[in-house]
Amino acid sequence: MGSKSPRGEFAARKLTEKRNKFRWSSMYYKRRMLRLDVKADPLEGAPMGRGIVLEKVGVESKQPNSAIRKCVRTQLIKNGRSITAFLPGDGALNVVDEHDEVIVEGIGGSRGRSMGDIPGVRWKVIMVNGVSLNELVYGRKQKPAR
Repeated sequence: MGSKSPRGEFAARKLTEKRNKFRWSSMYYKRRMLRLDVKADPLEGAPMGRGIVLEKVGVESKQPNSAIRKCVRTQLIKNGRSITAFLPGDGALNVVDEHDEVIVEGIGGSRGRSMGDIPGVRWKVIMVNGVSLNELVYGRKQKPAR
């Protein structure tokens, strides 16, 4: 007696159906199949996104640190959603102005979440008006007027 799985020569279809049914009890499978993470993602699964800077904001860091992390509110061009993106580098806030075009990418936290002591910020700015933010911060390049 015992086994609840069908056995024997013609059991393959039943086994396949059973396996497919029980896969839905896995949280990871269910989220992937229902595409929940892609639907919730403002970049819609893309590695980078282009946006327009709406305003500069300061985000307070989490305990035990004490600082104001410089960020920008950005409206994505592809779908009009607004996100907050971190500006890495010393003096990066002075380089970026409102209505600049920026390119954002994920900040590199676990499972696409925020990183370090910056609460709720999941993206960082990497380019401003087609020029690398890193080059602008170090003064190796000038920002083009647009």
